[in-house]
Amino acid sequence: MATTKLGDSPQRVLLVRPTSLGDVVRTVPALMTLRAALPDAQIDWLINEELVDAIRHHPALSNVVPFPRRRFALWWRQPRVAAEILQWVQDLRRRQYDTVIDLQGLMRSAMISRLTGAPHRVGMANAREFGYLAYNHGFPIDRSLHAVDQVQALLQAAGYTPKCDMRLYLGRDDQQWLDKFLAEHIGLGNSYVIIAPTARWRCKCWLIGRYLHVARRLIDQYEAKIVVLASAAEQRYISPLTKELVHQVICPQTTVGQMMALISRSRLVVCNDSAPLHVAVGFDRPIVTIFGPTNPQLVGPYRRFDSVVCPAGVGGSVRYRRHRNDQSVICQVSVAMVWEKIENELQMSCAR
Repeated sequence: MATTKLGDSPQRVLLVRPTSLGDVVRTVPALMTLRAALPDAQIDWLINEELVDAIRHHPALSNVVPFPRRRFALWWRQPRVAAEILQWVQDLRRRQYDTVIDLQGLMRSAMISRLTGAPHRVGMANAREFGYLAYNHGFPIDRSLHAVDQVQALLQAAGYTPKCDMRLYLGRDDQQWLDKFLAEHIGLGNSYVIIAPTARWRCKCWLIGRYLHVARRLIDQYEAKIVVLASAAEQRYISPLTKELVHQVICPQTTVGQMMALISRSRLVVCNDSAPLHVAVGFDRPIVTIFGPTNPQLVGPYRRFDSVVCPAGVGGSVRYRRHRNDQSVICQVSVAMVWEKIENELQMSCAR
């Protein structure tokens, strides 16, 4: 695929990174890189409508472009949805972006990039699912790099100097919600520990009974207030923990923005390879994260690898996508391994 020269100074730029929450949060440095290079440009971000609160309040962002993925998936059953898709595409084209940068690198995001009508479409020359066919500025990227560095490498190849700033920002409503939540459940001025025991795939979930053991020790030895993060659909999975400690843990149902707010003031976040991990990095919170079959060198907490607990000798060699419910690898992480890391993190946070 031929690569053509980018315009010298784009004025209307669209970042395409619709999903998932963890991937979106890891992409924030790309926004900072572009803003540093293009201080007067309009820089928008196309993102799934359920996730807009993750980036909506970032000062480097001009606008969010919500993508109603779930509704659009109904087009084949509801003809009126097809008309809505057409209207959405027309609106996207009316924005007249001169540069679109696909940071997802999949067929859907590449198709969206093409549909914008932008004259400059940037993406990875080795994008998956034939996504590279949509770009006229394609750059091969080393897939052995961390996910954050892959995105930065793409922008660097396109002529932008990387700026590694992972910071996240909250809206006023979410901060006010947090103040009220803490006053009612934690006590203003008191600290709390977040446990996020779920993940998209079961193979990435440390056993819930071991999270229960850790929660008990945090309560017994540190008198910790425990906040458990899980969606409504995940309540059954975490019930061994929440039922056993029914009067000692809090399990609020939150929006994305409220979940981020809770993490932003936490004393410690204990979690799997999941979105709360990367949100915690964005707010510079102490972390203990448990990895199983996934490779922390590729998708772990960026430049925070000392917070990872994982089995020895795995290193991403397991084809976990074919065994999404197989917890045999992550089961190799013991409670003692995690507890040692927790104590280290708590001691270091007290010393800060």
